[in-house]
Amino acid sequence: MPLSPPADRELLHLRDIALRGYLREDGLYDIEAHLTDTKTQGFTSEERGYVAVGEPLHGMWMRMTVDQDLTVITCEAVTEYSPYPQVCPQAAVNFSRLEGLSIKRGFVKAAMERVGGTAGCTHLRELLQQMATVAFQTLYSVLMRREMARAADAGESDGATAEERVTARAGGRPVLLNTCLAWGSDSPVIAKRWPHLYTGPNTGPKP
Repeated sequence: MPLSPPADRELLHLRDIALRGYLREDGLYDIEAHLTDTKTQGFTSEERGYVAVGEPLHGMWMRMTVDQDLTVITCEAVTEYSPYPQVCPQAAVNFSRLEGLSIKRGFVKAAMERVGGTAGCTHLRELLQQMATVAFQTLYSVLMRREMARAADAGESDGATAEERVTARAGGRPVLLNTCLAWGSDSPVIAKRWPHLYTGPNTGPKP
């Protein structure tokens, strides 16, 4: 269902963010993000002169290369467009400091310790949470296949799914537990798939 019909209005600002996940020939993964801000009316910038309609006010790229364990091998950022072209691009190089971090719970907090405040760029930092999510989604099927291959090699034939196996190896708790409404411990999703973790009302036999 789409949003309700809007009031009459005029478009003033566009922010577009594109994220892509790639499998590389060397077996690593590239998570790439591109952010652009544009205006529907031209304006004059003290630092850049006249900024035309459709010309990016902000234009940033970031690429994280990660391995199958979601460890950041390299991180590269570039600022193509910014309000202060003599200053803003200098922050991009600092995002290489993310190398070695693991994309897991607490990733963004750990990243802020390396590129927070004046060490980084607000717009590049805004990409980090989304890139972490895309990294997880990109590798999810790979991780499931790897777990099933591991189980087959180990002769485990109890009929458990890859997700059940990964959850069991993580201590019986799914990685996404309590990260959103659907994965809340009181959600019917948890009641059905992980009844031992369900904390919602007892309404009879769990589905």
